[in-house]
Amino acid sequence: MARQSVFDMCFQKVYSALIHKAERKGRTREEVDEVTSWLTGYSAQQIAAAMDSDMTYGSFFCDAPAYNPRASLITGKICGVQVETIEDPLMKKIRQLDKLVDELAKGKPMESILR
Repeated sequence: MARQSVFDMCFQKVYSALIHKAERKGRTREEVDEVTSWLTGYSAQQIAAAMDSDMTYGSFFCDAPAYNPRASLITGKICGVQVETIEDPLMKKIRQLDKLVDELAKGKPMESILR
């Protein structure tokens, strides 16, 4: 069976996993939505609508209404890869959100996560 690219996965499936990761560590869906909104420019209502649609994870990032210019300040490793060295622009955006949710799950205060 061929592996499915994260770009082509259903947004609802991947985002639910991010929410679950944060909730296991005592954080909330609202906090995940907040960091996602900060990064992408989507409102909480737009994120909820994406959860109810058949949008792909790649489309969610490609169609982001206002990608935060401060996203370049997101540094560090996620899954063993330095976020700032990722060359593929779409994969870099995906990993930046992963990093923000990871920081959230590790208990960092929101003020330091939202650079």
